[in-house]
Amino acid sequence: MTRTLAIAKRILMELMRDKRTLAMMFLAPVLILTLLNYVFTLNTTPSVEIGTVRVEQVVTDSLKDTSHVHTKSYDSEDKAKSALKDKDIDAILTQTGTNQYQIRYGNTDASKTSMARQVINATFSKNKVEAMAKQNVVLATQAGQQPAATSSVSISEKYNYGDKNTTFFDTIMPIFMGFFVFMFVFLISGISLLKERTTGTLSRLLATPVRRSEIVYGYMLSYALVAILQTAVIVSFTITLLHVEVLGSISLLFLINILLAMVALALGLLVSTLAASEFQMIQFIPIVVVPQMIFSGIIPFDSMASWAQAIGDILPMKYAADAMNAVVLQGQGFSTIWGQIVALLIFLVVLTGANIFGLRRYRKV
Repeated sequence: MTRTLAIAKRILMELMRDKRTLAMMFLAPVLILTLLNYVFTLNTTPSVEIGTVRVEQVVTDSLKDTSHVHTKSYDSEDKAKSALKDKDIDAILTQTGTNQYQIRYGNTDASKTSMARQVINATFSKNKVEAMAKQNVVLATQAGQQPAATSSVSISEKYNYGDKNTTFFDTIMPIFMGFFVFMFVFLISGISLLKERTTGTLSRLLATPVRRSEIVYGYMLSYALVAILQTAVIVSFTITLLHVEVLGSISLLFLINILLAMVALALGLLVSTLAASEFQMIQFIPIVVVPQMIFSGIIPFDSMASWAQAIGDILPMKYAADAMNAVVLQGQGFSTIWGQIVALLIFLVVLTGANIFGLRRYRKV
């Protein structure tokens, strides 16, 4: 018993002297829980933008009277389709004839599609149709014409992405695809380099005339090959076996994920240089990985405060998710996502430079 207490006392004393570990144990959970509490207590009722083309005024007025619904009128269906592709609106309501309408959904957000469908159905419910019939009678009487016969409203549906069976999980699959690429590359690279450092392999390498940049590039090249293979497996599995529809270029999707994997690799190497032990490396995981998921776009950014959106602007996962959503859900090309590509390249260059600089603390000669 005495020896057990002595061992426990020694471990506690070592733990108390490790200020970084103590901070990670007590502050990291508080920080993560605070972020989660903030994100999941937001008002998540989606605000839907519906574009209208040649739609009767009574229908437009009914849509405007619905909470969380905004309408935009377009002169032509081509202009409305362009706005839908650019995500300026979430759906297009077009009147194709007397009591005949067509609704086209962007369907990149299943919750907004569901809400738009409910709003449209409510608008053309029995009471709304009766109101339209009464207005037709009034207008015809004022013009001295015979009122047109009122028939049931016919609504046809079309989708830019997927179909009526598309779920919320289908629309966020591009984000999950990138997130798992990021998470596993980050873990493998960080823990592997830390193991080499704690076993003395890195110290012996740094004792040679080899440059720090050559060490970093060597590690990144070797792990990059593994990361590319892992990316190919994840993307191929998602497309072929999970049957995720990709409207854009698959090669462009590969490029985005490979760039994200390289950024995760550089970030993993950097964090491993900051961690003093494998225990501390594990503690860094929630601090680095969880915010990537929270601010990747799974929770709509337009429902967050400006300071929360600013956090997403400094995380690589946000840019990768935006690019993948544009390619997978909207069919956009390189001309649309080049800004996100450049952002990922900037992250890669900065983190690689930080890794080279960070190795100075371990070079003894």
